[in-house]
Amino acid sequence: MLGDHGVLRLFYDNSHEIDPGKLWRSYQPSPAKLDKWKEIGVRTIINLRGQTPAGHYVLEEEACERLGLKLINFRVYSREAPSPEILYKARELFQSIDYPAMMHCKSGADRTGVMGVLYKFFMLEQPLDRAMEQLSPKYGHIKQGKTGVIDFAFEHYLAFARARAIPLDDVDAFFEWVEGDYDHIAVKQKFMSTWWGRLLTEKLLARE
Repeated sequence: MLGDHGVLRLFYDNSHEIDPGKLWRSYQPSPAKLDKWKEIGVRTIINLRGQTPAGHYVLEEEACERLGLKLINFRVYSREAPSPEILYKARELFQSIDYPAMMHCKSGADRTGVMGVLYKFFMLEQPLDRAMEQLSPKYGHIKQGKTGVIDFAFEHYLAFARARAIPLDDVDAFFEWVEGDYDHIAVKQKFMSTWWGRLLTEKLLARE
């Protein structure tokens, strides 16, 4: 509750529906919160923080086992441009899991944001620029901080697609770009955050 900022989540419920009745995004759930997700019909929990020896993970693992919830560990990074591996595996994940599902990171702002974008784009066939609404201050995402590298990566593709009149809902074209033109390491190197954005994400909000 203290070390992982669980106390704050008692007062700020950053949970949102991405696909009605099918997929939600949220923050690190307590065992009691997992009971609530079970009650509304969720079958699968996607942990975007990855498997760790930390207390929050142990409690989550135990609660999921008790409740009969499928726990999937799919680590995503908040200060990296999404790698091609993550992009491909995210599509495979969304195509294979047992719904309804809830995915979470620590605060429900950045890693759930990138996965929310990918779900809307891959599964709901929304244009990428519209899907990027999942990366919004509404959810606590601060694009001016180091976490803005996620937006920066998607914006690279938007510029590429618009210059070539590629429909922004064309997933196949997106993966052709990933295979041929996308350099996620170079994208990260080019990204520049602001000092006040870093102050918010790294110090005040202590994002993971």
